[in-house]
Amino acid sequence: MKILGLETSARACSAAVTEDGTVLASAFQCTGLTHSRTLMPMVEDMLRNAELSMAQIDAVAVAAGPGSFTGIRIGIAAAKGLAWAREIPCAGVSTLEAMAQSLAHTDALVVCAMDARRSQVYNALFRAHFGTLTRLTPDRAISLEDLAEELRGMEGNKIVLGDGGALCRDALEKSQVPCRLAPPHLLQQNAVGVALTAEAMAAAGKLVSAQELLPVYLRPPQAERLRDRQRKAEAQGR
Repeated sequence: MKILGLETSARACSAAVTEDGTVLASAFQCTGLTHSRTLMPMVEDMLRNAELSMAQIDAVAVAAGPGSFTGIRIGIAAAKGLAWAREIPCAGVSTLEAMAQSLAHTDALVVCAMDARRSQVYNALFRAHFGTLTRLTPDRAISLEDLAEELRGMEGNKIVLGDGGALCRDALEKSQVPCRLAPPHLLQQNAVGVALTAEAMAAAGKLVSAQELLPVYLRPPQAERLRDRQRKAEAQGR
């Protein structure tokens, strides 16, 4: 089964195609250019260079969140459009679980971290053991202070990755929690992990239609929070 993976949840943008655990093609960039500008040309170039076409793709997977609200919406929209046109299923993959795939080969406690602002990170913890990943926590928004306290009592080598990896590493070291940052080529979110995670979802019968594919937000977008505050302030002023 060939799966096209898309990753637009943070600053990096990537696409990949996997089949039965093998990476057939991948493309990645982290230049700060907008995903709306780069994603589809990247997919088209990658498929053409690999002599593949959408007609050969069996499912489209996308990092569905958590992450940048704009980035997630771009990825979801692209996945829906590609899947709808071919009438093929989709997989909405946890951004954090897909990230952890990069370190599945290690023997360590994997600390996935995305910068959620306000001294928080989007986080999930996984136990990696030479190719096997075991989820230890749900996806969540957690303060760096609370995360440090939780990790203090957990055994094993701790490896931090994600666009919030350096921020998280610094906070953990400040709290005297030993850890290390993933190497540069494994640090950022990548569509290879999205596609590989989707393979397991497909085997478990967890694919959905393009219509059913939805983003996963762990907290409301900033615009909604500001609107709610304004409404609350207006109500109190009456």
